[in-house]
Amino acid sequence: MKILEKTKEYSIRKHKNVNHKYDAYDYDFHLNMVFEIAKKFIYIVEPSEQENVLSGCWVHDIIEDARETYNDVKKETNETIAELAYALTNEKGRNRAERANDKYYKGIRETKNASFIKFCDRIANVTHSKNNRSRMFDKYKDENEDFITKIYVPECEEIAEHLKELFKEKY
Repeated sequence: MKILEKTKEYSIRKHKNVNHKYDAYDYDFHLNMVFEIAKKFIYIVEPSEQENVLSGCWVHDIIEDARETYNDVKKETNETIAELAYALTNEKGRNRAERANDKYYKGIRETKNASFIKFCDRIANVTHSKNNRSRMFDKYKDENEDFITKIYVPECEEIAEHLKELFKEKY
């Protein structure tokens, strides 16, 4: 089984095991959104890294949400994918600001391709909240400039611009 297929199956299974949801949907709904957005922008990523990055989309929340560890992810996938999952895992905290702190964003910027996946994740969240007229849309809009600044790496310029465009019209 190719690493992408194996990673997708692993992630869906682990999120189901903890009954993790995305609104009313099974969590793979969100993971698939992130994956599909990544496929649209994957040309930004070096060809030799694309499969690991697409796989990383499937496990970007697995440590944070499905009780998996870095070593679990590494054993099921590979070290590169585990590093991406680890970099994209929020810090411990009582609120959104504590969980997404400077250490978290620094880890994303310093892990190759983690910013790319985080942009895809945010685009999925913004798109979903916009389509569902969720109050989170306004929260994402308020955070957007700071969010982009915190995870920005030059190779993600185009995807950062795409994220900005999502806020041009409210709903």
